[in-house]
Amino acid sequence: MRLVALILALFALTLPLHAEDAPAVPAPPGRTLVVATKEAPPFAMKGKDGTWSGISIDLWKRIAGQLNLDYRLVEEPTVKALIDQTAAGTYDAAVAAITITSPRARIVDFSQPFYATGLGIAVPLAAPSMWELLVHTLVSFGFLQAVGALIGLALLVGVLVWLFERNRNDHFKGAAGKGIGAGIWWSAEAMTQASTGHVAPTTMAGRAVAIVWMVVSVIALAVFTAGVTSALTTRQLQGLVNSAADLSRVRVGAVNGSATVEYLTAERIRFQGFATAQDGLKAMQDKRIDAFVYDKPLLAWIVLQQFSTSADMLDVVFDPQNYGIALPLGSPLRRDVDIALLDATHSDWWKTTLFRYLGER
Repeated sequence: MRLVALILALFALTLPLHAEDAPAVPAPPGRTLVVATKEAPPFAMKGKDGTWSGISIDLWKRIAGQLNLDYRLVEEPTVKALIDQTAAGTYDAAVAAITITSPRARIVDFSQPFYATGLGIAVPLAAPSMWELLVHTLVSFGFLQAVGALIGLALLVGVLVWLFERNRNDHFKGAAGKGIGAGIWWSAEAMTQASTGHVAPTTMAGRAVAIVWMVVSVIALAVFTAGVTSALTTRQLQGLVNSAADLSRVRVGAVNGSATVEYLTAERIRFQGFATAQDGLKAMQDKRIDAFVYDKPLLAWIVLQQFSTSADMLDVVFDPQNYGIALPLGSPLRRDVDIALLDATHSDWWKTTLFRYLGER
C-alpha cells in the first residue's frame, strides 16, 4: 500500500498545472529589472520631480504589480536607442510609444499590442497665400495632365489640317516641317480664339475639322478654366495638404529614426528629418516645411500642448500601427507580460486610463 501511495504521489507531481492555476513568474531573486523609456506624451511623461506617468507607464506599473516585478526606470533619448539597447540585453524591457515593425521584431520580442493607431499630419493653421496656392496648382499632376491633353489635341488638329490643305492652300504648302508648323500654329490660334482671318482652311475636309475643333476647344477651355478655379478655391479653403495623397507635392517633415520615415521612404515621398517632433513643428511654423507627419496621438498631443496657435491636425489616419512593449529575444517574461497586458487592456481600468489621457471612451 505504501508503494502504491508513493507512485500515485509522484504521478500527481508530474501533472501540468492548469493555465489559470499557474503562478506568475516573479523577477529573478535578488535582481531588479531595468526598464527603459523615453518621453512620448501622453504615453510616457516625465514630471519635474523625475517621476514618470502616461498611458504606457501606467500600463507597465499595473503589469509589474500583477507579476510582483521589482524594477527601475531609466531614460533614453530616442526609440532607436530603446530598441538597440533592449536587443543588446542592456534592458529587460522598453516601454513608451514603440511601434511594432518587422525590422524591430527581428531583433527584439514584442508583447501583444496595447494601442492601435496610425500616422497623422499636422499642417499650418494659417492659410497659404494665393501665390503659393497658384504655384502648387500649376505644378500639380492634374494640371500638367490637362495641359498636356490640350496641347496634344492642338498638335493632332494641326497635323490633320496640314494633311487636308497642303496641296490646295498656299499657307500650308512647302516642306513638311514648315507646313505642319503652320497647321499647329493655326490650331493654337483657333483654340485660344485668336484672330485667324489671314489663315484659314479652304477644303471641305479642312473646314469640317476646323469647325469641330473650334467647338471642342471652347468647351475644353471652359472646363479647364473652371477646374483651375475650383482647385484654387478648394486649396484656399482647405490648404495645400488635405490627405496623405498630397504629401508627395509639398515639403514634408518627419522624426529621424521613427516609423514615419519607413512609410515615407516606401512611398518615395521626399522629407526633411528632425531630431524631435517639436523641431519639425517649429520648422513648419517658420514655413520651411508644409506638413509634418508623425504618430497621430503623439503629434496631436504636442500640437495641442505647444503649437495650438500655429498648427492644426488633419482628421485623417493612415498607415495603421500598433504599440507594444519591447523585450529581449527569448525573454522569459514575455508570456506572463502578455497575459497581464491582455487582462489590463480588457478591463474597465484601461478604459478609464485612455479617457483620462486622451478623452477616448
